[in-house]
Amino acid sequence: MKKILSLVLVLLLSVAFMAGCSQEKPDQDNSGEDKPEQGQATPKSDDEDKKEEPKEINIEHAKGSIKLETAAKKAVVFDMGSLDTVDAIAPEIELAVPTSNIPKALSKYEKATNAGSLFEPDMEAIFNFEPDVIIIGARQADYYDEFSKIAPTIYVEINADTYMDDFKLSTLNVAKALGKEAEAENFLDEIDKEIEAIKALSKSAGKNSLIIMTNDGNISAYGKGSRFGLIHDVLEIPAADETIKVSNHGQEASFEYIAQVNPELLFVVDRTMVAGGSANASDTLNNDLVKSINAYKNDKIVYLDAEAWYLANGGINMMNIMLGEVKSALE
Repeated sequence: MKKILSLVLVLLLSVAFMAGCSQEKPDQDNSGEDKPEQGQATPKSDDEDKKEEPKEINIEHAKGSIKLETAAKKAVVFDMGSLDTVDAIAPEIELAVPTSNIPKALSKYEKATNAGSLFEPDMEAIFNFEPDVIIIGARQADYYDEFSKIAPTIYVEINADTYMDDFKLSTLNVAKALGKEAEAENFLDEIDKEIEAIKALSKSAGKNSLIIMTNDGNISAYGKGSRFGLIHDVLEIPAADETIKVSNHGQEASFEYIAQVNPELLFVVDRTMVAGGSANASDTLNNDLVKSINAYKNDKIVYLDAEAWYLANGGINMMNIMLGEVKSALE
C-alpha cells in the first residue's frame, strides 16, 4: 500500500513540473525576441522613420533652382498672377505683398504686410518679415540676387509663344513651394478641359477675331504670338488679320484699320481701367467706323476683364475668368 501511495505522489509531482515548464515567459515571443512591457511604445522600424521625414522640395525656374526644407508658411509675392494662384490654392498662407498695387479682385490682400511697390521692393520690410519663399515676376527681375540673399526666390516668367507651358510650370512651382501640388493639378485639369471645350466651340462657330487694347484714347492691335495671343494660339479662334506684328505694346491701329479688317469678334482690353486715364474703351470706340463692322452689328464687341488679361495674367482664378469670357463670346 505504501508503494502505491509513493508511486501516485511521484506521478503528481511529475505532471505539475511538466505543466510549469510548458508555460512561456511573458516577455518573450516564440522567436525569442523581447516584447515591450505593457504601456511601452513599440519601437519604430527604419522604414517607418523614413516615411515621416519631411521631403526636401526642389524647384526649377527660369533663373535657376531653389531648395526648401518644408512647405512654406510665409511668402512674399510680387507677381500678381502668382498672388491670384496663392489665393486659389492656399489662402491661409501668411503674405507680404506690394499693397498699393493689388488688383481689385484681390483687394483683401491690401491688409497684408507691405513689401514695397512693384518696381521698388522694401528690402528691410521683407527681411524683417522672415519669409520662407519669395515669388517675383519680370518687374522685379533686377532684384533677384538681393531677394535670394533673404530667402529662396522663385522667378515667374510667362512668354507669349509658350504661354500654356509657362503658365502650368509657374502654377506648379508656386504650388510645390506651398505644399499644394494636388490642389493645383486639379485646377489645371479643369482648365485643360475648358480649353478643349472652347476650341470645339470655336471650330463650330467659324468666326474670326481681332484683339485690340485701348489706352486713354489710343488703340493698338495684337495677333498671334502676342501677350493676348491665347485667343488665337491656344483657343484656336482664327485671326481676322494674320499680318499683325508681335510687339509688347501691340501694333498701332486706327478706326480705319478696324473697319478695314472688319472682324466678326472684336476683343477689347481697356488699359485705362487699370492704369488710369480719362477715356475708357467704350467711349473711344463709339464712332461710325467701328459701328460699321460685323462685330458691332452682331453685338460681338467683347470688353475683356483688364485685371485678368493685363494686370494679373497667369493666375488660376484669372485664367478661369479669361476662358469664361472667350467662351461666352462664342456661344
